[in-house]
Amino acid sequence: MDKFIIQGGYRLHGNIAVRGAKNHALKVFAASVLTDQPMTVDNVPEIEDIFRLAEILTDIGATIRHPRHGHYTISTAGIHTTHLPKNLVPRLRAAIVLTGPLLARFHSVVFPHPGGCAIGRRPIDIFIAGFKTMGARFQERNGVYRFQAPHGLHGGRFVFPKVSVTATETLMQAAVLADGTTELVNVAREPEILVLANYLNSQGAQIHGAGTSELTITGVAALRAGQCTIMPDRIETVSFIVLALASNSRLTIIDCDPTTIEVPLQLLRASGAKFTVHKNSLTVHPWKKLKPMVVATEEYPGFPTDGQSPLTVLLTQIPGSNEVVETIYGDRLFYTDMLNRMGAHIVMHTPQHVIIHGGTALRGKQVESPDLRAGIAMVIAACIAQGKSEIGNVYQIDRGYEAIDRRLRSIGVHIRRVSN
Repeated sequence: MDKFIIQGGYRLHGNIAVRGAKNHALKVFAASVLTDQPMTVDNVPEIEDIFRLAEILTDIGATIRHPRHGHYTISTAGIHTTHLPKNLVPRLRAAIVLTGPLLARFHSVVFPHPGGCAIGRRPIDIFIAGFKTMGARFQERNGVYRFQAPHGLHGGRFVFPKVSVTATETLMQAAVLADGTTELVNVAREPEILVLANYLNSQGAQIHGAGTSELTITGVAALRAGQCTIMPDRIETVSFIVLALASNSRLTIIDCDPTTIEVPLQLLRASGAKFTVHKNSLTVHPWKKLKPMVVATEEYPGFPTDGQSPLTVLLTQIPGSNEVVETIYGDRLFYTDMLNRMGAHIVMHTPQHVIIHGGTALRGKQVESPDLRAGIAMVIAACIAQGKSEIGNVYQIDRGYEAIDRRLRSIGVHIRRVSN
């Protein structure tokens, strides 16, 4: 398994481009199942999660062409089974989004429990309840789930007991081919959901309310397929902003969409950070003093849970008492033990609440990537630490950040990849 060796302590400089959003691209790939027409997708990030989802689609009969970097053509006309592969689904949480399109188009789906990052309990209760509301029958045996709707799905009203991005996207896609009208209440409002709905509407779907907390979806008999361009990754944008601030460097982030990260930008401005913001880029300026911060993760448009791990690294560099409250995932703060090993002073009051006594110098250490976002946090920590760091299990980072070592070298990070 690959690892990163990083020599820290260097100022960074130049431009770094944001790739397409992982959490948009994965759901667009799933949407290809809703039609038998070929779909073309541009600005796709070349990351492990995309490769795994492409393997799953190919396994059930889809044809995927990848003629050039970031460009894919997907045809699901040849799908011959709705049994998702037991060896692949446990490696990818986003595989569960396939259940909605498969159930809508083929009226059945069988799959094992999906995997992903180890960041707390991630049950599928909302998916089960939502599909049942739309007329599906459910069985579970030996850890394998089966949904069936022999006569197709029908419209219904489903109130989400808690906001869930993935469940919103999955049930929305199931509803576009259901008979009648579906109302989804208390849904997520992430921009990735809005652009996914806009694409589906352009191909014949009737989705109303995307970007709000309530969706109304009138089912249609069939969808067309066309060309979709993946939006810039807002979490990658936040990660690069934090990297620039933590290393106190001037860095320009290009090919991004600052309108999707307005709350993080405002929180950082309130601390004293300075930015020059344009339509598709922003420049982070060096700072003399930043004020301590208290940050609680929230559903969009609040501070994103996926940006919490990188931000915590920055807080180790801000003198004073900083606080982070993680409200989305129960086990997402345990990586802070590794930051303490590097010299941080972080006190865990509960598994979802830490106090960071900032202004401490970090030292290079041997650490691991426990999950995708904590992995990039370890990279940022290594970039600002004195001495050499070794980061293991970088597959977790490769799941969501395309060729991150090569891209970081271009802005002055002393990083190399070593294959064991």
